[in-house]
Amino acid sequence: MTTALLFRDDAYLRETTARIVAVNELGGIVLDRTPFYATGGGQPGDSGTLTTGTGDCLAIATAVKGRPEDGGADIVVHVPADGAGTLPVGATVTAAIDWQRRHRLMRVHTCLHLLSAVLPFPVTGGQVGEGKGRLDFAMNGEITDREAVEARLNELVAADHVVGTEWIGDAEMARRPELVKTMSVRPPAGVGLVRLVRIANLDLQPCGGTHVARTGEIGRVALGKIESKGRQNRRVAITLLEP
Repeated sequence: MTTALLFRDDAYLRETTARIVAVNELGGIVLDRTPFYATGGGQPGDSGTLTTGTGDCLAIATAVKGRPEDGGADIVVHVPADGAGTLPVGATVTAAIDWQRRHRLMRVHTCLHLLSAVLPFPVTGGQVGEGKGRLDFAMNGEITDREAVEARLNELVAADHVVGTEWIGDAEMARRPELVKTMSVRPPAGVGLVRLVRIANLDLQPCGGTHVARTGEIGRVALGKIESKGRQNRRVAITLLEP
């Protein structure tokens, strides 16, 4: 059993009709198909609702990858909000994400890819948040001209570059280790194909997350704190300046 991940092909899909194929002992709901992104790669899972044909509406707090007992990571488990209850196996529902929250996460995630192009150092960690995010870079010394970094980042955003996805095989991925910027998260191996996210000729790297279609959607951003997290680790934060 697997869940069809509709967000991979269309990050702008806000809702879909789906069928409940399993409910685990914690009340987590597995659908045959979903627009919900499951927590992973530094990006939080989507929240939203599942609504039956009779109008029963269940609030979903987040989505996570399945545990081994749920069927493994190819399964998306929709986690109901505290006290919301659950729905029965076999029910047909409309699965709808919280679009405003998702779009902010998409904007931040794409901006972090741009940040990794502006600061071309190995990435040791990162986090996508709702309206803000950060990357940790393995680098010597300090970032002395933060204004120049912020200006370059906003220049790339305003240029409205196309953001797209493509796929390569495991063998090609193994031959091109330079594509992997993240030292802490490695792309999945042994599944046949690896998904890449490309931003024009600026950035190309493995990523399973959701992104905007053009950098202009990100809007103006500000560079936040730059913190030292060790002798060779610098944490750089960004914040969206537009709602």
